Amino acid sequence: MQRSCRIINPVLILSLVMGSMPLTVQAQPVALVSTQQLLATEQVNADRERIRELLARTEVRDQLVGLGVEPAEVEARVAALSDSEVRQMAERLDSMPAGANAVVGALLTVFIILLVTDLLGLTKVFPFTR
Repeated sequence: MQRSCRIINPVLILSLVMGSMPLTVQAQPVALVSTQQLLATEQVNADRERIRELLARTEVRDQLVGLGVEPAEVEARVAALSDSEVRQMAERLDSMPAGANAVVGALLTVFIILLVTDLLGLTKVFPFTR
């Protein structure tokens, strides 16, 4: 009797556990991604990379340091930009003439973005905004 209970007990426990599990797995709802959405995402990533490359130039970094902005802070800020902000910044870069004015304009744009976020209290880059 005890020998048969040793065999039957694990089988009964296993059958109860397996019986309480659902037999089907429900699929998670997933929306299809349109071509326009995919291309927009790729364009934003390309624009963000172009902004990073511009800010990685030595003359841009020197001017930012001269304004009191650390390069690590700029990198973090570019990474935190929303897609629409990246798009706006890239459009401004496209509309600027080539040459030294573009660097100054890009610096001015970054400075304004940093200043606005500082005034809103989101960051603490410039001490004169407190």
